[in-house]
Amino acid sequence: MLGYTRNHLLVLLAAMVCVMTITSLLLMYFIPAPPSQFSIATGRSNQIYEGIGNQYREILARSKVDLRVELTNGALENIDLLNDPASNIKAGIVQGGVSNGAQSPDLRSLGRINYQIYWIFYKAIDTLSDLRQLKGKRVALGPHGSGQRPMTEKILAASGVNSENTTLLGLSAQEAVNAINDGEIDVMFLPFALDSPVLYGLLTNPRVKPMSFTEADALIRIFPFLVRLVLPRATINFEKIVPASEMVLIAASNVVLVRNDIHPALIDLLAQAIVETHGKPGVFEQAGEFPTMTDPEYPMAETARDFYKNGPSVLNRYLPFWITNHVQRAMAVFVAVFAIILPLFSYAPKLYKGLVEYRLHSMYRRLRAIEAILHKDVASTEVAGLEADLASVDRAIHLLAIPMQICSSPLNLTSIWFASGSGCAAPNWRRD
Repeated sequence: MLGYTRNHLLVLLAAMVCVMTITSLLLMYFIPAPPSQFSIATGRSNQIYEGIGNQYREILARSKVDLRVELTNGALENIDLLNDPASNIKAGIVQGGVSNGAQSPDLRSLGRINYQIYWIFYKAIDTLSDLRQLKGKRVALGPHGSGQRPMTEKILAASGVNSENTTLLGLSAQEAVNAINDGEIDVMFLPFALDSPVLYGLLTNPRVKPMSFTEADALIRIFPFLVRLVLPRATINFEKIVPASEMVLIAASNVVLVRNDIHPALIDLLAQAIVETHGKPGVFEQAGEFPTMTDPEYPMAETARDFYKNGPSVLNRYLPFWITNHVQRAMAVFVAVFAIILPLFSYAPKLYKGLVEYRLHSMYRRLRAIEAILHKDVASTEVAGLEADLASVDRAIHLLAIPMQICSSPLNLTSIWFASGSGCAAPNWRRD
């Protein structure tokens, strides 16, 4: 039909393959496959952040993704690593109050994940009930470079306690416990998890006392990233009445931050790990309270917000992680090719009509050329050649399917005359 050969079909097929190949390459660039491994910055060995990172690693391992838990000095170093593209750190655990979206514009939040509770313990021979009473004491804070150190310094500064009137020491948790037991310090102001053996040892240690934050309501208004918590009597150990009395505490909320260039599929995996790890109820947390879909300091990653709101996508719900990206890319190729091909169908009749008319005019020109030769004196030796040309045109006409619109168009009589046997109502042509 239309006189096209197998070579024309091969060219068309090659063109379609080229279009699909180029589309696939573009999609590979714009929708790259997620990496099989990446790193998360946590904290010091055997501390809270390392434990959280290890839980995430176990969950991501089920999807064949290797999450490398990088030990650091804490939240301040984690922020520096996340802001440095050369560090290859894509995620990090940070506490509130250390930085914000204005200071770190390339970072996105995956929501607040839990509370980091601050505790004050002092020597049992003293009686302390107010932060202002810490002036002149030897106070152990977090190590320099940790996220807890600037937090405790801010809280003490609001009470008028600073390095000019008080001895502020950078000690780790265990170092501070040893120092207060040996009488080398008077107070320790550090964060502990409720299930920490160190915390339980301090609450049951007769040589130290815990202090409630009597001005907690004022502190959470001065520092919006803080929250006020109440720990009822006997909550940690009901049988042994630990703690011995109700305590008012303050806490910052921890957050998982990622770089804005992290692959969206990895955000989905991290969001799933966060929900599984922190979505359960606790002493202070209601079921579903964490992770949060908003963040007071950093812009939220939209992928994480969608996950918390709607759950995993249909593909992630039924397909393994490593297959999902390939399916998404194949669907994108199909949609792109369909978007290109679909409009062609609306132009297909016009295109087909144009091709038929082009072939008709081509054959008409061949007939006019033969007619011009016949008007001259034709040698007998040339007759056979003209007959072969006419037979060739006749065969082409019979192979050409002409739409009725063309048959009814105002073509000249010669065009209708030679269109014998092609579908138009015209008399058969024959040579007299």
